[in-house]
Amino acid sequence: MSGGALESSGEPCEAAILDLDGTVYLGDRLIAGAGESIATLRDRVGTVLFLTNKAIARRQDYSEKLRGLGVEATVDDVVNSGWVTAQYVRERYPDGKAFVVGEAPLLDEFHDAGIETTTDRPGDLVVASMDREFDYEALDVAMRTLDGGAPFLATNPDRTCPTESGAIPDAAGMIGAIEGVTGETVDEVLGKPSPRMIETALGRVGVDPERCLMVGDRIETDIRMGERAGMTTVLVLSGVTDRETIAKVGVEPDYVLDSLADIDDVLAGEM
Repeated sequence: MSGGALESSGEPCEAAILDLDGTVYLGDRLIAGAGESIATLRDRVGTVLFLTNKAIARRQDYSEKLRGLGVEATVDDVVNSGWVTAQYVRERYPDGKAFVVGEAPLLDEFHDAGIETTTDRPGDLVVASMDREFDYEALDVAMRTLDGGAPFLATNPDRTCPTESGAIPDAAGMIGAIEGVTGETVDEVLGKPSPRMIETALGRVGVDPERCLMVGDRIETDIRMGERAGMTTVLVLSGVTDRETIAKVGVEPDYVLDSLADIDDVLAGEM
């Protein structure tokens, strides 16, 4: 369905979960009207949680970036796939050494969670994420780790990441390379739209999914997650998805907006 008020679901919204890249900002530029819309959501809906699949920075980095763009945010207002993955590994593989395909912030996240990591020799499990220095050596170590029957995890399934200058490769490139040489399929992805991310996000906002908005620019992750959880889903066209893509994916958002600036169209139907 497209922008414009829809009939209320009967459950007033009490929280909103917002994607970041392509939804709130592109690169270092706040999307026009996003700041005002976030303020509106906080005033008229309640809790706003920022939820990103990017693991190349940490939660505090994202909260600082938001504040720098004029959007109030604390560390606790942000959840990202790197943090969720580190918590999962700590619970599931507390004594394991993780071979991590990822950048320094993800490694720091693992270390803060008390997880031993390696980046140059086989470990007890493989964790794949976006890595702009991914190379043949890392691919070889991942292959040797998985040859031993190790679990294969990933932070997020995104193919690309939106930037001001266009899309760039995301974690799917690293995951695909490892799957290609090993013949193994990733065992679990912890970011959107996974059950783990749904559980974490809803736990943070503290409301039932029927009372929560899920707003994002990527239909395969943001909107699919909201649909799976039973949230009201809002697709914005300010990032990686255009109208032609919607029919191809098989996931129908409750609302489609040009950008977050049009959030009043949703609130008219849901409040």
